[in-house]
Amino acid sequence: MVVMRLYLCEKPSQAKDIAAVLGAKRRGDGCWLGTDVTVTWCIGHLLETAPPDAYDARYKRWVLADLPIIPDKWKMTVKPRTASQYKAVKRLLGEAAELIIATDADREGEMIARELVEHCRYRGPIRRLWLSALDDASIRKALAALKPGTETFSLYHSALGRSRADWLIGMNMSRLFTLLGRQSGYQGVLPVGRVQTPTLRLVVDRDRSIADFIPVAYWAIDVQLLHHGIPFTAQWRADADVCDDQDRCLNQTRAQQAAAAMTGAASARVIKLRTERMREVAPLPFDLGTLQEVCSKKLGLGAQETLDIAQALYETHKVITYPRSDCGYLPLSQHSEAPGILAALRQADPALNALHDHLEPQRRSRAWNDAKVSAHHGIIPTAAAKNLERLAGKQRAVYTLIRARYLAQFLPNHEYDRTQADFDCAGEALRAVGKQIVEPGWKRALPEALAPNPNKAREVPAPQTLPNLREGIDCAVANVQLKDLWTQPPKPFTEGDLIKAMKNVARLVEDPLLKQKLKDTTGIGTEATRASIIQGLLDRGYLIKNGKALSATPAAFSLIDAVPRAIADPGTTAIWEQALDMVQSGEMSLEEFVTKQAAWMSKQVARCAGLSLTISGPASPAGRGATPWKNKRKPAKRKASTGAKRTAKPSSKA
Repeated sequence: MVVMRLYLCEKPSQAKDIAAVLGAKRRGDGCWLGTDVTVTWCIGHLLETAPPDAYDARYKRWVLADLPIIPDKWKMTVKPRTASQYKAVKRLLGEAAELIIATDADREGEMIARELVEHCRYRGPIRRLWLSALDDASIRKALAALKPGTETFSLYHSALGRSRADWLIGMNMSRLFTLLGRQSGYQGVLPVGRVQTPTLRLVVDRDRSIADFIPVAYWAIDVQLLHHGIPFTAQWRADADVCDDQDRCLNQTRAQQAAAAMTGAASARVIKLRTERMREVAPLPFDLGTLQEVCSKKLGLGAQETLDIAQALYETHKVITYPRSDCGYLPLSQHSEAPGILAALRQADPALNALHDHLEPQRRSRAWNDAKVSAHHGIIPTAAAKNLERLAGKQRAVYTLIRARYLAQFLPNHEYDRTQADFDCAGEALRAVGKQIVEPGWKRALPEALAPNPNKAREVPAPQTLPNLREGIDCAVANVQLKDLWTQPPKPFTEGDLIKAMKNVARLVEDPLLKQKLKDTTGIGTEATRASIIQGLLDRGYLIKNGKALSATPAAFSLIDAVPRAIADPGTTAIWEQALDMVQSGEMSLEEFVTKQAAWMSKQVARCAGLSLTISGPASPAGRGATPWKNKRKPAKRKASTGAKRTAKPSSKA
């Protein structure tokens, strides 16, 4: 037997980086070899939970009478595609005197390694390498602070519980509803999942709210005023008795009267003036979900595409820290590295020289908070910020966003004066709001500030600045515009919106007790899995994309209507995630969690086995680009008021 220390990594690229630092430079069979040290790798999961027919050959046929299928003793099988690497890892585990788990520092990474340890019956000592970045300095720092293997073992049971819960629901409910669908003539497979089905319901519910939306007419008046020749705009403030709860005037006659009165007025008098200094603190560094949300909105990237880019920035280019983080806070111990990182960032990109006089490396923003750091800290740039010319296109754009959030922590607050002026114009109330930036602060670091895009600037007009007003003065009335508007339906989900909804599922739960319980939950899925869940729904044809917008297909509507409400309820899967957190913390055993899941699943199968299922859906779920009253009663045409401009404005209820 060869006496050696074996490092088990998650991916070949990760193994190569660690091996280089350890001096393991000779290539072996599925490994890198050094002096008394070997570095090997997985290719994701080398094992998978065995299919039903591995427990009994009769399960190859899908039969209602066989459900539910609940293994007495769970089995794992070797994935055929990566069987050769499994053999190499198994051989090395048999020769190792000590094992260092060096897979990704999360529960899935823990499971990738521990399932091999168990399957190959390795019984030697185990320690854990906990990496947050893959540059040489970060690897050396982590190698000097190896954790005891017992410290992260509970992550394995949490991941194993998740895997077995997914298997129980996926195998049983997918078979059940596929068989029920066949009885009604639907020949396709109807997959049901612990996370994917509640996620699908979010989109189905949104599409239904769009399709069911009935627009309401309302009226607004913009009045252009002049003071010493400087124009600005004020908005009419209608009486409460003619407005809805969003202060929108629903009475056309009253709006026309007000417009006529102000059109005939020469001036409007300032009756109240208030200026308030506003301060905005820097946003936190990104967690993965927030990064996906912002990249969807600003760059038009899908959730999986954002994750893939971030993973490449971490693994290949080594310019950011671990991307699959659910936390935006940073540990205090990391603050001492800030001067070095900031210096490296400025050296790598001359565009940052404009920030030199404003950056304060000693500044400690709210992001530095040990009490709020989870297993991983926020996604930030590393000191290995060299050769940025290798980053092009989308990779450069995503990196720039991540970098901006980090730079923002060392810049002052964004400050501006907000001025609110109230006017009387022919007995009608007007209000104008202005904004004057006093200190750009952290917004200097934003990509649009460092490299302004004139085309985008024209698309998003800057907030108006009011002239120097005083109470009691009169401003000339230059123009009165009566606007004839419609309330708008909720917007369809984008991938970024859906990621946000999955994270903040508590907001969508109606039960007050459950809502309170879910306030601090991880939501639906995890940072590492949400993108793949959405992609899976797209691949299976449950969701379709039109531009950025997601919509549900008819089969999705039928499936959500047919499955037990609890399975499609976003609150249920979030409660399960809480239970998995209890497994991770040791408050609940793996066996107890799986037993409860199996019992619950058995009840659902018994309840649904006699259902009559019809797979059909609405002819067109909320057509994209449609008018708000698509497939609804269209309001009668109204004669536009004199000088009116028909405009569509989004409803604040959306």
